[in-house]
Amino acid sequence: MGRLTLASAGFFALLSGPALAADAIADLPMTAPGFDWTGYYAGLQAGYGWGSSDISGTEGEPFAASPDVDGGFVGGHVAGLWQFNQAVIGARAELNYASIDGSALLDPGNAVGTEVKWLGSINAEAGLAVDRWLIYGVGGVAFAGIETSQDVGGSGFARTRTGTGWTIGAGVDYALSSNIVVGAQYRYYDFGKEHFDVPDDFSDRDQDLKLHTLGVNFSYKF
Repeated sequence: MGRLTLASAGFFALLSGPALAADAIADLPMTAPGFDWTGYYAGLQAGYGWGSSDISGTEGEPFAASPDVDGGFVGGHVAGLWQFNQAVIGARAELNYASIDGSALLDPGNAVGTEVKWLGSINAEAGLAVDRWLIYGVGGVAFAGIETSQDVGGSGFARTRTGTGWTIGAGVDYALSSNIVVGAQYRYYDFGKEHFDVPDDFSDRDQDLKLHTLGVNFSYKF
């Protein structure tokens, strides 16, 4: 009889073991799920830009100058992101008001200049998500309002046209909450060579602009 009682007790202990283990696991605190980057975003950005502009005359007496340009920009962006495991892909569009300019002397009292009045881009984006951190690369088609100017003894001109080029860069974002994202981004822009027809008293010219920007951004996730 003692052996039967002992065997029964052991049998019921074996049966109750998995149930007790399941109860113990259920009582453990669950790990909070990682941040999901899938969604639509809108926000603001601001920063600093710098670069160089190569200007060369295409008629009359030849000339060449390469003014350095720098200044600030501020604007807005919209984006859509989709996350697959840790991979994130998406699209982003940006538009900025800018005051990025510079000038160089051809002769004493004769200065040529370049100014970027606005710039924007339409981009593809791909990155790696680590919970609330997103490290990404971005690139696409760029547009800018580019001015060429010349001042000779107080007399001069300024002409603006829309330049088209390409851009590539990288950035890092951090989700402060389920809706608020902050980050920083570097960009390189190449607008290629643009031709400008200018007043008859001056020489027509080609202008080749390359630009770097570094900015911070604030986004709201819908």
